[in-house]
Amino acid sequence: MNSLINASRPLVFCPGCSHERVVGALDKALDKLGLAGNQVVIVSDIGCSGLFDTFFNTHAFHGLHGRALTYATGLKMARPDLTVVVTMGDGGLGIGGAHVLSTCRRNIDLTLLVLNNFNYGMTGGQCSSTTPQEAVVGSGFLNRLEKPVDICQVAAAAGAPYVTRTSSYASDLVDNMADAIAFEGFSVIDMWGLCPGRYTKRNKLTPKMIAAGLEGLPPFLGPVEANQRPEYSRGYREITGQMATPAGPARVETRFTPPVSGRQEVLILGSAGQRIVTSGEIFCLAGMTGGMHATLKNDYPITVLRGHSVSEMVLSADPVDYTGIDRPSVVVALANEGVGRRKKLLAKLGKDTLILKATGVELPETGATVKEIDFKAQKIKSQDWALASLALVAKDERIISLEMLKAALELRFNKTVFESALSLVEKVTA
Repeated sequence: MNSLINASRPLVFCPGCSHERVVGALDKALDKLGLAGNQVVIVSDIGCSGLFDTFFNTHAFHGLHGRALTYATGLKMARPDLTVVVTMGDGGLGIGGAHVLSTCRRNIDLTLLVLNNFNYGMTGGQCSSTTPQEAVVGSGFLNRLEKPVDICQVAAAAGAPYVTRTSSYASDLVDNMADAIAFEGFSVIDMWGLCPGRYTKRNKLTPKMIAAGLEGLPPFLGPVEANQRPEYSRGYREITGQMATPAGPARVETRFTPPVSGRQEVLILGSAGQRIVTSGEIFCLAGMTGGMHATLKNDYPITVLRGHSVSEMVLSADPVDYTGIDRPSVVVALANEGVGRRKKLLAKLGKDTLILKATGVELPETGATVKEIDFKAQKIKSQDWALASLALVAKDERIISLEMLKAALELRFNKTVFESALSLVEKVTA
């Protein structure tokens, strides 16, 4: 068997939890379909089912409570070649009910595994949307006032073309999963299981009782005949393929040869008002004038006029799939607020990394090469420190060149601002 289980991440479910059986069944189903890890995305919700993405060597996305299907939809639309599996508990199902209904209506090629153990197991055993009315739960009498949701009937009524109701202990669980994943369209499997940490402490429930309970309900065994129709993303591409192509974003033409090759990572650590984000945009534009792919991630608090401001940039001749910063070539440290957000990373750097540090900024102990710059002595205003730092990086041709930087400034600013920025660059690099 070609298992996709992540051996470095042991399962952490409570002893006797049915989720552990589902992990094993999903692994066998993916193997039965001959799927490799790079062909699969596991999108997890919150709760105990939200741990699934860590247990597999596949692509993964961990989202907000009840919103897993929205992320999965975007993934499938962008990458229809990937097999996308969503794990969600009955808690997430209730919280994200509107998203479940929308996905049923769309019929996008996703597989939703509902790990249904009739309560919010991770947060105290409160009643969920599927808790039986006679159950004793951690939220008192509330479940006695609510009729539990029949997931399968709701999904079928909303338009899901493939619905299965089963037990997490069923002997054919692997086959059920494989068939659902292979189905081209939205497939839902409602899997009843045990929560020994919460639910079965107050309520008697066994695999045999689950099987008996399932026998008393209307069966759902896969395709829903009345709901069969074309898969959403395929139909979307067919329709849009017949439409006139809209005007795309403005292109940045390749005009220069970058001074270095390979993946280059840059980190700017500053505070509000220092134009950190703008400088990040300029750096990316500069890289694009050299034909490089560029990504930019920004980190700042909701109080945008106070606190830290951090920009992470990646430039590469190849498309950038991973946008994280692990080994930056250059770090620009302009304020203690920004440095405080990346202390652990700074402490791990070696001498190959250059840190341009403004006078007065305190760094943690680091193995990087540190160069201090007294911007105040040069009468450069704080809001211009980031651009001035980029000018120094370009002057040394560590990642971009001065001609690339100047071209980026012209692309980013109007004539008046461009001339002012150009004057600053020339002053710093004189």
